[in-house]
Amino acid sequence: MASHEAHETHEAYYVPAQSKWPIVGSIGLLASVYGAGTLMINNGESGQLIMIAGLLILTWMMFGWFGNVIKESHEGLYSAQMDRSFRMGMGWFIFSEVMFFAAFFGALFYTRTFAGPWLGGDGDKGVANMLWPNFEYVWPLMANPDPSLFPGPKEIISPWQLPLINTIILITSSVTVTFAHHALRANKRTALKAWLGLTVALALVFLGLQIAEYFHAYNDLGLTLDSGIYGSTFFMLTGFHGAHVFMGTVILSVMLVRIFKGHFTPEQHFGFEAASWYWHFVDVVWVGLFIFVYIF
Repeated sequence: MASHEAHETHEAYYVPAQSKWPIVGSIGLLASVYGAGTLMINNGESGQLIMIAGLLILTWMMFGWFGNVIKESHEGLYSAQMDRSFRMGMGWFIFSEVMFFAAFFGALFYTRTFAGPWLGGDGDKGVANMLWPNFEYVWPLMANPDPSLFPGPKEIISPWQLPLINTIILITSSVTVTFAHHALRANKRTALKAWLGLTVALALVFLGLQIAEYFHAYNDLGLTLDSGIYGSTFFMLTGFHGAHVFMGTVILSVMLVRIFKGHFTPEQHFGFEAASWYWHFVDVVWVGLFIFVYIF
């Protein structure tokens, strides 16, 4: 009898049926990365088509998988323990994203602290200077060791123009999504819609300005992926961040649509919380980019 009562006190944990979405997502991710790599190496149409197909598969996976989760939540299948599992899963996902960007920041810091000075003749491995004896290392690297292959940019982007504006926009969007969260907790639906709508609008403005900055860099400054290590690290860091901003914008837009449909309550709204966590992460990464890529 005692064991039966103890069993009744345990929370019911929903175990979903087998799903196709993990393998679909893996295929989409593989196709996207393979297509992007092929495009950068060969600049061919096949790589572009494979990348687009992979992105479409990923989009299908996200709508299908998240749609299943939303349906299960509305059917009351999730318990408090399941909510804790979602929070742990989102926490580990954001941690994996932190390590993803740490790799690219690490490449930037290694180049600036070790590899570049060595090629310039400094440090215990300064003998590498014999490869290009006339090379002088200065960051940002405007004159590369072999300018015939990598001519280097004509000019760098000023941090006090579009980058500063984008920094203000992203920090502001982090504040507005926080206000939206407080409005949701207070069950103020009108304020919630307004603040979250403003957050999505700011995100779209950021993406538009980022595109304008890339256009300016390629056409006016000679800053491209082929302009040496400075161009490579610049576009890898800001480009992947832009992709994350785009994904975050899509997520916030879906949250906005769900809110207009009457989803979420002051007590149960982890989907919105997860979106806001992700958006704050994207904002913090941009602050690091603004400091270490644009300013120093």
